Amino acid sequence: MSPAESAGANTLGLAASPYLRQHADNPVHWQQWTPQAMAEAAARDVPILLSIGYAACHWCHVMAHESFSDDEVAAAMNANFVCVKVDREERPDIDAVYMNATVALTGHGGWPMTCFLTPDGRPFFCGTYYPKDGFLQLLSAVTDTWRDRRGQVEEASDQIVGELRKMAGVLSNAGGGGPDIDPGLCDHAVATVLAGLDTVHGGFGGAPKFPPSAMLEALQRHYERTGSAASLQAVARTCAAMARGGIYDQLAGGFARYSVDNAWVIPHFEKMLYDNALLLRAYAHWARRTGDPLARRVTGQTARFLLDELADGALFTSSLDADAGGREGASYVWTPEQLTGVLGPDDGPWAAEVFAVTPSGTFEHGTSVLQLPNDPADQDRLEGVRAALLAARLTRTQPGRDDKVVTAWNGLAITALAEASVALEDPELARAARRCATAVLDLHRVDGRLRRASLGGVVGDSAAILEDYAMLATGLLALYQLTVEDSWLSAARELLDTACEHFADPQQPGRWYDTSDDAEQLMLRPADPLDGATPSGAATITEALLTAAHLVDSATAPRYLTAALQTLGAHAVLLARAPASAGHWLAVAEAAVRGPLQVAVACDSARSALLADARRLAPGGAIVVGGKMDSSALLVGRDRVNGADAAYVCRGRLCDLPVTRPTDLAAALGVHP
Repeated sequence: MSPAESAGANTLGLAASPYLRQHADNPVHWQQWTPQAMAEAAARDVPILLSIGYAACHWCHVMAHESFSDDEVAAAMNANFVCVKVDREERPDIDAVYMNATVALTGHGGWPMTCFLTPDGRPFFCGTYYPKDGFLQLLSAVTDTWRDRRGQVEEASDQIVGELRKMAGVLSNAGGGGPDIDPGLCDHAVATVLAGLDTVHGGFGGAPKFPPSAMLEALQRHYERTGSAASLQAVARTCAAMARGGIYDQLAGGFARYSVDNAWVIPHFEKMLYDNALLLRAYAHWARRTGDPLARRVTGQTARFLLDELADGALFTSSLDADAGGREGASYVWTPEQLTGVLGPDDGPWAAEVFAVTPSGTFEHGTSVLQLPNDPADQDRLEGVRAALLAARLTRTQPGRDDKVVTAWNGLAITALAEASVALEDPELARAARRCATAVLDLHRVDGRLRRASLGGVVGDSAAILEDYAMLATGLLALYQLTVEDSWLSAARELLDTACEHFADPQQPGRWYDTSDDAEQLMLRPADPLDGATPSGAATITEALLTAAHLVDSATAPRYLTAALQTLGAHAVLLARAPASAGHWLAVAEAAVRGPLQVAVACDSARSALLADARRLAPGGAIVVGGKMDSSALLVGRDRVNGADAAYVCRGRLCDLPVTRPTDLAAALGVHP
């Protein structure tokens, strides 16, 4: 049997990942990441060709079309490699390990990621996207090197693994001897971050520009603690610029992954659940704190985007594709003539002016991405035009949807919907959060442990990672604060206890691994504390532990509080040296240095105006519960005062006298006008 024949056939049609299934018809003999694939590579004595991407990735589609669907390329791959496909969203642990290798070898990363490995998983050459001709040359060169210079390959792979382990050690030990978590450290971090603000377009850095969702939340919490006008102005400038730019879908709501330019005009059109959940939380906070009409509108529209376009029953799917009909952004862009064709000779030119659609275009081939530089005076006309254009857009070829359900991102959605329900006084959003939480726990919790993802109501085999436990626990705690239903707190406690047992480093208090101690052992065990597209698992578990410590019984609280404070302390150096990459750490630290604030309202929670005021006025990261005396740990021994609802404001373990009036509550919370 020849090597090509022994490689078998493409097996991705059996995968639980829509991204892998997209490659099921490739002539490449793709396999999933399994011990069997590595064993085959060892038996055939060939390298592993590892390709990592995700369903909404534009350049992943390009490489699939150019190379993986091509018989010539497939023949070279099948003959000389064991070819393995990985969905980075389903296996973020594998992605993290080999992304670090790719960045170390090339100075940059991205998807699709292309890595060549020894049969035991050590990388010796890594890159990202390759056009067909360049990829064929690379395949030939790697094949020749593997055959003729094996010693050099083995030496290079050993060196790479050694350097990666050193890097992991430096990163994991970065907190040694760090500064104290105190107001001064938070002030320093904010000042450093604001020095990099784009004062024209908002956001940070140049093109490409990503929505700084975690930092927006942190800056709002800083404003609430200090009254810093600069912090609130940075939030308002950035949120307004994004909401008016092309990165925001002016017709259906929802944000694209990032802007290709520095002014938020041209999006990379994929729309991710995690981005929109994080931004929904930030915009809901902005709306609640300021009442800004734009903030309220975008909060409502982004929530509707989740419910209308990403929902699959009670759960939320992962993303909408960047491409439609094989062209990036094809369903979203317009020409002036197309607007007139849909809207007629009166509304068409008016819409072109309102949405900044020009004859020359802002995108490709004379098309424009819709923007909304200013609100027109006639809002009714705007809404009519929006509805007509959206209806016309829906007749076009639509982007594909990745229907995979990821635990962590649904946790983010639960938190965001719960907080948006308060900001907009919309109980339907809270009900959606409850339905989602129930469904995730029912499907993704198997034998007391979480799984990473499901598809079509069938849970996958991949174990959850730290962010899954942390983000879902945070969402459950948000629901508990809205409902004071013990089931949410009990489920959150189970997740936190499991995380502490299996993800915390027993040798270094405050350090967390991203994978559990009983998960598949990769080349190294990921432990990255820096924020990426989403907050780090370590930062989010700290948020959940800090919150839970003030909601659970007195026997459990000290353990959670100690773990939270140890973790904050171990990562304080990030706020001192790299705050731009530690937005969620800053948000958690801002809450921690205030106690965190807790507000317990003794009341009938279904009718209490004072409880509604407490939820509206409380700063981000504060803990708010309401109900009858003894209905929650925060309400033990706390009752109404002289027949009136009473709010008890605490900082850490120190509590003020109860107040019964909203003005006194605002003063006790230090709310800035």
